[in-house]
Amino acid sequence: MDSELVVLASSAATTVVGLLATDAWEQTKVAVTALWQRARPEQAEAIEGELLATRTELLAAREAGDGGAEEELTVEWRTRLRRLLAADPALERELRGLLAELPPVAPSTDRGNRVEMQGRASEHARIYMSGGDMHITGP
Repeated sequence: MDSELVVLASSAATTVVGLLATDAWEQTKVAVTALWQRARPEQAEAIEGELLATRTELLAAREAGDGGAEEELTVEWRTRLRRLLAADPALERELRGLLAELPPVAPSTDRGNRVEMQGRASEHARIYMSGGDMHITGP
């Protein structure tokens, strides 16, 4: 599998799981279920159920202060999304569109110092990324 698709699946999983614990959970459920409906209609109902189960487990884990549960749930969704993209790499555009439609995930305080970034440059573009302060000097 292309490393870019792996990064996309990872980013999407982080976003989906993070949003399931917010007011945007319904929008997230509808968007992800619709993606599955287009890609694998026979699995769409089961995926909707998995999203609801993930939300329930995530909320309970956050209530209990179990930060590891969110990471485990994210890994599960990363695997699902990687399999979906591996079976049909053309879904990359749809998954990117889905992520563009969803609100950004606010950083979670129980993830420690983990920073996840993604950047893409072409031609002569430059990308500067930082998980903290950044000071650039020179031309």
